[in-house]
Amino acid sequence: MSKQKTKEAIKINTEEMATAGLHFGHRISRLHPKMKNYIYGVKNTVHFIDLEKTALKFQQALEFIKNFIAQGKVLLLVGTKIQVKDLIQEMGQEFNLPYVNQRWIGGTFTNFEELKKRIDYFKDLESKKEQGLLEKYTKKEKMKIEEKIRKLTQKFGGLKKLTELPDAIFVSDMKQDELACREARAKRIRIIGIADTNINPELADFVIPANDDAASSLRYILGKVREAIIKGKEEAEEAEEAEEGEEATKD
Repeated sequence: MSKQKTKEAIKINTEEMATAGLHFGHRISRLHPKMKNYIYGVKNTVHFIDLEKTALKFQQALEFIKNFIAQGKVLLLVGTKIQVKDLIQEMGQEFNLPYVNQRWIGGTFTNFEELKKRIDYFKDLESKKEQGLLEKYTKKEKMKIEEKIRKLTQKFGGLKKLTELPDAIFVSDMKQDELACREARAKRIRIIGIADTNINPELADFVIPANDDAASSLRYILGKVREAIIKGKEEAEEAEEAEEGEEATKD
């Protein structure tokens, strides 16, 4: 694998974004004042997002994600809308990244030590089940424990490997998951977020002005985020190989 390949910028263009529907905003009555700079027009009382500006901001966000992953830092994926929750889970599992695709639990960041205790308890129950240690319980007791595991999986399944606060979060809907953004801000965790026309773009450190409702828009954006993660991992591998080569030369 050549360095030239991994160093290339991720290709995005406005035609592809338009086809995916990234430019469709909300009705003009729902406009957040700070999104005015990202709007180029109105059609049938619906705001249209300026995709030239989206492309610029999106490229910056992708470059940040790529470099961030290359440095071995932890990115938490957040997407709780029905249109995106499966995509968030798939990406989290594919890259072994923590994710939240159900309801955001208040205090996930601001009361992390308490959350960690709940996750440890959940992992302990899972471990006991895997080792067959639940067999000593009565059928009724075993059913209760298994139901508890099911509920904990739903709440904490994507956070099992989060042993400390993440370095950044990607949020697919900063209105629905505004609490996640607020908690990230409180803990100085960087935020990459999609901002539709009804959202304050200043919630994010790296904003992607785009439609956050359409499945096609979300698939396109997450597809590019996936590319950024892959490139970041490739760069990390190259750096590791180069370091090993230098050490071998010294020896």
